Amino acid sequence: MKKHIGLWIDHRKAEIVDGDEVQIVLSGADKQPGRVEGVKSTAAYEALQAPADDVRDRKFEKHLNQFYDEVVALVHGAESLLVFGPGEAKGEFRKRLEKEKPGGRTVVVETADKMTQPQIVAKVREHFKRLAHGAV
Repeated sequence: MKKHIGLWIDHRKAEIVDGDEVQIVLSGADKQPGRVEGVKSTAAYEALQAPADDVRDRKFEKHLNQFYDEVVALVHGAESLLVFGPGEAKGEFRKRLEKEKPGGRTVVVETADKMTQPQIVAKVREHFKRLAHGAV
């Protein structure tokens, strides 16, 4: 039996759909630590309270690498993988998968907007249903 997995991903979280089971993995990455919801502080010396951009960027990249490693481990056994999401994360994740030597794994990447969990599950089911009928 082939294992088909769907993955909705952005820089903040991944939702992994394996049949009826959905796993959510949070990245913990924040582009602007020290700020509340990305809004610049009105307090004096805000620049001294937030880390420098290069430090922040390295920290963000480290969080993303750990996040991608965790997601790769969870989808490792998939023979067919649908990766979709709204931003750059899906492409970054595909590159990470290519480094892992997929060994015959089929990976389809699509752009999709933010979706609710039922919409994500429905999209994954529909994709693999079409694949089974040769329409993809």
